[in-house]
Amino acid sequence: MAELTPRGNEQRLRPAPLLFEPAQAASDPEHFFDLESIDDPRALLARATELTQAFRAAADRAVEFQAMAAAQLADPRRFDRLTAADIAERADWTEDYAKKMVEFGRDLMRGVEGAGHVDPV
Repeated sequence: MAELTPRGNEQRLRPAPLLFEPAQAASDPEHFFDLESIDDPRALLARATELTQAFRAAADRAVEFQAMAAAQLADPRRFDRLTAADIAERADWTEDYAKKMVEFGRDLMRGVEGAGHVDPV
């Protein structure tokens, strides 16, 4: 199950391990992390909850990395910097969202208190 891990002054959920599925199992659309084979509803709820928390934590962390990359690409000190429109096109975002992500990434890189829990939208 997910557990709390310290990160600065905040607590962060560390996701349950996601086990990679063999190619044969992954090719079966009905197969999803072996959940379909769990008969006990208590066990099914527990494992499905672990997976939900793990995927949420992974998505949150990936967004943080996207924001930091966007901020680095938009850095005015870079000779090859990108505009918000260029970043938006590469990431399939709107330009306004790209601007917010650049600011979010700058906050993360500066270590702004609570930046890890800010939704850039």
